[in-house]
Amino acid sequence: MPFQLPTIALVAAALLTATLISAITTPVVKSLAFKIGAVDVPRDGRRMHDHPIPRMGGLAIFLGFLLSVLVFLPMTASLRGMLLGAVVIVVLGIFDDIYALGPKLKFAVQIVAALIAVLSSPDNVITLLSNPNIFSANPYWDLGILSIPFSVLWVVAITNAVNLIDGLDGLACGVSTISSMTLLVIALAVSEGNVAILMGALAGACIGFLPYNLNPAKIFMGDTGATFLGFVLAVTSIQGLFKWATIISFAVPFLLLGLPIFDTCFAILRRVSHGQSPMSPDRGHIHHRLIDMGLSQKQAVAVLYIISAILGLSAVVLTTNGVEKALMFLLALCVVGGLAAKLYLDRLNQHVQQEQEKQTPPPPRPQQQQRVSPTRRRRSPPPEVAGNDKFFGEEERSDK
Repeated sequence: MPFQLPTIALVAAALLTATLISAITTPVVKSLAFKIGAVDVPRDGRRMHDHPIPRMGGLAIFLGFLLSVLVFLPMTASLRGMLLGAVVIVVLGIFDDIYALGPKLKFAVQIVAALIAVLSSPDNVITLLSNPNIFSANPYWDLGILSIPFSVLWVVAITNAVNLIDGLDGLACGVSTISSMTLLVIALAVSEGNVAILMGALAGACIGFLPYNLNPAKIFMGDTGATFLGFVLAVTSIQGLFKWATIISFAVPFLLLGLPIFDTCFAILRRVSHGQSPMSPDRGHIHHRLIDMGLSQKQAVAVLYIISAILGLSAVVLTTNGVEKALMFLLALCVVGGLAAKLYLDRLNQHVQQEQEKQTPPPPRPQQQQRVSPTRRRRSPPPEVAGNDKFFGEEERSDK
């Protein structure tokens, strides 16, 4: 390594460096996005914002990650391939944020980027896959000639999975932060120092950008950031997780990236069942459904953060304590999370009912109680005065 420091100190230094660079460059990227027209204008019901917001903020995440990695990691073949592929992804994302490219072109370029990373080093290739059938005599599968296609498929799938959950302010960036921090802890536990430093740089770049991206967002990271984060997480998971010939190597990546994987699979099944193309956009993602349930953007993002954290903690327990404890831990967290969600939704529904009752007009009084004596009628003000309910400048204040 370039610096003779303990691994944890290098991880902390890489994280802090990436955080500072990302936070400093984000306002610059925001101004650049306005100048070159990389602005998200809400045109349909899928958008959660109501005014133009600059995108392409992922460029700041990329710069923070890249500079930190170049300082704190040696340039190996696997790292060089990943960085070259990431550059292709970022350039594609910049053009997409400006010109809104078609899905087929983006998909083709993503395959090229994945091939660059996979063919650059055997460390970026999934050669063994643990057998999920615990009763089988073979503990793992040797993919053989299928290793390259399978690796490319994994990288492209995770790249798009992270991009698909980028639908609320701070969602994809926060979930990627949780996933990278989880992989960082796992890498330290299994003595994968380079992977830990890599994830420290990625987490720091996300943390530096996140304050600008939380609701209400000042800038979106766009496809530039979402696809870049998915690409790096996919390639790094190959380097650090798919190398074990055990059941753990099969389960940990799916726990680590469980939220975007589930949302992507559910989206594909939903679109195909409706006779649509798997690449056609819709408003049926998990975050959209939470919003439709009555949650605000901040509440929906918090719920998905918690789900991602639960899956990440389960992956850490699975790595360090075995399958049985991990399953018990995941089950316990799911039960607690389900009870908490039920209590919260019950309270939310009760609050909504109370608000509706307050807005419901009272029933009309009996006719005999509405009669007014002739004397009282003569004393009532003229209609034009009685009907005017905007005294003391209320109309002016409401306009402001």
